[in-house]
Amino acid sequence: MNRSDTAGEAVHRTPVLIVGGSLVGLSTSLFLGRLGVPHTLVERHAGTSIHPRGRGNNVRTMELFRTAGVDRRIEEAASVLADNHGILQTPTLVGDAGEWLFREIDPGGGLARFSPAGWCLCSQNDLEPVLLDSARELGGDLRFGTEMMSFDQDGEGVTALVKSRETGEHTTVRADYLVAADGPRSPVRERLGIGQNGPGDLFHNVSVTFTSRDLADVVGDRKFIVCYLTAPGADGALLPVDNREHWVFHAPWHPEHGETLEEFTDERCAAHIRRAVGVPDLDVTITGRAAWHAAERVAERYADGRVFLAGDSAHEMSPTGAFGSNTGIQDAHNLAWKLAAVLGGWAGPGLLGSYDAERRPVAEATSARASSRSVEHSHPGYTPAGGAAGPGGRKGGILNVALAYRYPRGAVLGADPATPVVPDGVALNGEPGSRAPHLWLDRAGTRISTLDLYERSLVLLSSEGGAWHAAAAEAGARRAVPLDAYRIGDGPDADLRPEAGADWARSHGVTPDGAVLVRPDGFVAWRSEGPSTDPVTTLREAVDTVLARV
Repeated sequence: MNRSDTAGEAVHRTPVLIVGGSLVGLSTSLFLGRLGVPHTLVERHAGTSIHPRGRGNNVRTMELFRTAGVDRRIEEAASVLADNHGILQTPTLVGDAGEWLFREIDPGGGLARFSPAGWCLCSQNDLEPVLLDSARELGGDLRFGTEMMSFDQDGEGVTALVKSRETGEHTTVRADYLVAADGPRSPVRERLGIGQNGPGDLFHNVSVTFTSRDLADVVGDRKFIVCYLTAPGADGALLPVDNREHWVFHAPWHPEHGETLEEFTDERCAAHIRRAVGVPDLDVTITGRAAWHAAERVAERYADGRVFLAGDSAHEMSPTGAFGSNTGIQDAHNLAWKLAAVLGGWAGPGLLGSYDAERRPVAEATSARASSRSVEHSHPGYTPAGGAAGPGGRKGGILNVALAYRYPRGAVLGADPATPVVPDGVALNGEPGSRAPHLWLDRAGTRISTLDLYERSLVLLSSEGGAWHAAAAEAGARRAVPLDAYRIGDGPDADLRPEAGADWARSHGVTPDGAVLVRPDGFVAWRSEGPSTDPVTTLREAVDTVLARV
């Protein structure tokens, strides 16, 4: 909405200004749009990414996209790589040498016990248009080719000056909050003077896009996600784009030794690819190149007043495991519901302080795990300092990092502050601070997951016949808080019926007389393992504490 200030200058007013229109900024727009929060996004580039990168969307990210109603569109956009699994490491692609670092993402289908979603291999250039279209359908004001020139904040909001790169027109934007999703060299973070912790730069690569009609025959039926090629002097990572003609090759780059990007000519890149693949006369046509830098850094804080960092502006991670983009999308989801709650008046401003308390420890633990995984996989170009163990050492899991991370502190009540942020195993058992368990339910003849219940409100789960359901209605009404309550069971009063053999209470760590309060992001906020003598007061106090209303 454009209005004029007292001096007559046009001012665009919006509750939330998002700076940056890549994966994290677009995800923030999508999630805010789903929650009915008006917002404006500005992105300096004219359009979405054209380079195939950031392709691994983990199970937690796909759960979020499932809740947002875009998972099917994403799977359709990713269909060309639907049969690609595993990571291959081999000297060349000629012959049968080499080994699979892992062959299947989900061997045996065990993931179905934990989630209604799965992994999805969708490159950034295919994913971003889906997010863009979906966000605009929800009413998002997304302005590409628009750059933020400056911003200032006060106790009531943020004032930013943005410029159209096409017309040169300047617009003043007045927002309640600003979300900076403006990349690893974030101007917003720099302007705020927020430092970073961590080892810093890890290694550098040049990502080369190319076409080759004959490479598919060399690859054969080895449908990998990525292949690490290890021939001396020709190492690199090969990634399929369409399994037929279009490919990406990551070549090690050493600017610390004086090597320049200009030295990566078409001829050099083509020769490197041929040596790496092991076919001297392979047809290779270079179509593009882009430098990228792998680093391990986490911002010292994720917020400054009314400005929040998300994605690469908040953390940088080694690309192995695709943890960086997924962590950023999950940042956006965590922040979106909190902004919606505060702007909607049903949470106190203090709730926004839990964003840093929850997400920064996750980034610290995840970035360390990403670097370890690069060592385990001997990622081309990465030579860790300090004698770190190589591929022969113990290889850690990935599902615990992707799905079972926890919030020991933040907008939760009853979480153990000594709990590791990333546990050794996957134990989704209803503990406060963990992602709520997945359980298949029947709702009026429709099969849903418990995770499908969580998006726009707090949710209380309890058994039919107990006092918690009525207490939720009273507590929600008294506190003017959106609080949906569901009775789970097989009787006539049940709202939801578990599938045969499932025990909702046991899976959530409570007795049949207990209750579990789940946040809009699907994380357990609080639980009562049994009955309460005053369930209304007990629940009201829990809600007020979680939402920072006390």
